[in-house]
Amino acid sequence: MSKKFVYLFSEGDATMRELLGGKGANLAEMTKIGLPIPQGFIITTEACTQFYEDGRKINDAIVAEINENIIKMEEITGKKFGDHKDPLLVSIRSGSRASMPGMMDTILNLGLNEEVIAGMIKNNPDPKYERFVYDSYRRFIQMFSDVVMGVGKKYFETLIDELKEERGITDDIDLTAADFKKLAAQFKAEYKNQLGTDFPSDPKVQLFESIKAVFRSWDNPRANIYRRDNDIPYSWGTAVNVQQMVFGNLNENSGTGVAFTRDPATGEKGLYGEYLTNAQGEDVVAGVRTPMDISHMEETFPEAYKQFVQVCDTLEHHYRDMQDMEFTVQDGKLFMLQTRNGKRTAQAALKIACDLVDEGMRTEKEAVAMIDPRNLDTLLHPQFDAKALKAATPLGRGLGASPGAACGQVVFTAHEAEEWEANGKKVILVRLETSPEDIAGMKSAEGILTVRGGMTSHAAVVARGMGKCCVSGCGDIAMDEENKKFTLGGKTFREGDVISLDGTTGNIYEGAIATVDAQIAGEFGRIMDWADKYRKLKVRANADTPTDAAKARELGAEGIGLCRTEHMFFEADRIEAFREMIVSDTVEERREALERILPYQQGDFEALYEALQGAPVTIRFLDPPLHEFLPTEEAEIEKLAKSRNKTVAQIKEIIASLHEFNPMMGPRGCRLAVTYPEIAEMQT
Repeated sequence: MSKKFVYLFSEGDATMRELLGGKGANLAEMTKIGLPIPQGFIITTEACTQFYEDGRKINDAIVAEINENIIKMEEITGKKFGDHKDPLLVSIRSGSRASMPGMMDTILNLGLNEEVIAGMIKNNPDPKYERFVYDSYRRFIQMFSDVVMGVGKKYFETLIDELKEERGITDDIDLTAADFKKLAAQFKAEYKNQLGTDFPSDPKVQLFESIKAVFRSWDNPRANIYRRDNDIPYSWGTAVNVQQMVFGNLNENSGTGVAFTRDPATGEKGLYGEYLTNAQGEDVVAGVRTPMDISHMEETFPEAYKQFVQVCDTLEHHYRDMQDMEFTVQDGKLFMLQTRNGKRTAQAALKIACDLVDEGMRTEKEAVAMIDPRNLDTLLHPQFDAKALKAATPLGRGLGASPGAACGQVVFTAHEAEEWEANGKKVILVRLETSPEDIAGMKSAEGILTVRGGMTSHAAVVARGMGKCCVSGCGDIAMDEENKKFTLGGKTFREGDVISLDGTTGNIYEGAIATVDAQIAGEFGRIMDWADKYRKLKVRANADTPTDAAKARELGAEGIGLCRTEHMFFEADRIEAFREMIVSDTVEERREALERILPYQQGDFEALYEALQGAPVTIRFLDPPLHEFLPTEEAEIEKLAKSRNKTVAQIKEIIASLHEFNPMMGPRGCRLAVTYPEIAEMQT
């Protein structure tokens, strides 16, 4: 039997997500449970893959299947494609199996042309209806031109703005039927001007061009970036949903909106969303007009609102998760356009999972599986107070290199960071880039901000290891280290000025934003307890200091899987002895330096064991890229040369010789112990 590429909504269900895409499978499922869904059909993800295999063409077999389903859709709706009285108009939407919000584009009101419009207006002489028809037509031309043919939005937006200025109005809602008629003509002229051909009037041509555009959008730059960031395979493809249009812009008794069954920021139960009267879906998302809170819908559309509340309840119980829904009210009647499991913050995810267990909708095991582990990292660091953050505007943005929130006074050297912290001040260390010398200052700082460097720079890696907030690579900063100042976002900051950093988003703020400490309590505590109850694996942490080990124990680790001893020597009082050891010429000199290191090392190990209260710890012998421990500043190099009775040139030669071309071939693991057995002896 040949493969089926097109399914009516009534032929599918939620289990067919891989074939019908998320949106299509959910439309089919909602049809199955009897919700008010404008009907249509779904062209499968396999048809998309086939489209690319056939050199970006829709083959004859798929074309024939789409045509068959158009006839079926006409029978279901009682309307005909291209009819002059009561035409079947459709929307075209993409839908991959993983939700990709805003990545793909939508085309509404497809099926309109001059003859169809004339027939519709003739059939309904109400002047308000004429306005609706021309509004829908100009929207269709605009969307088709932009999404399908790649003529940019800006041309059309400029024409709308010019007309509004000419008419002396500010809102689209004040435009008349004549205005929209004029815009439709201007848009078609612009289309011809840009593409050299007339705007297609045949509804079938419009439909097939739009289907191809959705398939092509699977491969657009936005979609590719989103897929990379969210681990979505390219091979999945996208489905295409062809659905009968319902009109939120029909009249004042119509509208459209987006709603969640719980608050996606906090997880609080209760309807959360926005809607607009006399509007189409894209108006809410595009922010052209300011929408109203969903609660007002009770006054504008009391019947539809009552039904909507019931539908929300049905959907949440059916999917057993918070739903994100789009709906339209046409002439007082409710239609559901889509539902999906809503995206949410890490805090909201925890609350929703716990509440669903308390409400009897989920088991503890299922609740744990609902949480994306990647999101939890943000909750293990200090956070900005949500209200304070909402009120603040970022000055600039770097890379969120190490999560958490930090605020403090700006200092420009590691030494100052230590001094200021010793005097009870909270500081943010701002550097072009950090080096091993800065380690103690980094430890003293609340957060670190660098102008250069990426997610794997020294600052980023060390900060993550310390659990410190770090924003790296903010190239917009104009740095003046000599005069202890920098400029960002048009403002100059000097030593002692206060800034705040968000290590999760990379945002940089002026002034202090209140922070709250991370706690494994409340919902977080419950989820972690359930995770402990059902898991098979034991969890150990990476920790290199007694403080980190104690924190790991507090957060539930059952031991240390790896303690890297090289990280124990970055402290100011130890690094000198360690450097002396590296540049020693004889075993005796090396042993003498190691004698000075031994008490520190022993003290660390003892404190580590105490912090672990009997839990196991795996200690790795020294495994260092040796050059990272050596100084880069001239003054430090001179100091080291003096202590070893060497010249500055000799020390520089040693530093150069230790730089590694391939770190894997350097003095790693047992190779260091073979060359310098006295180091392994001391550590043992």
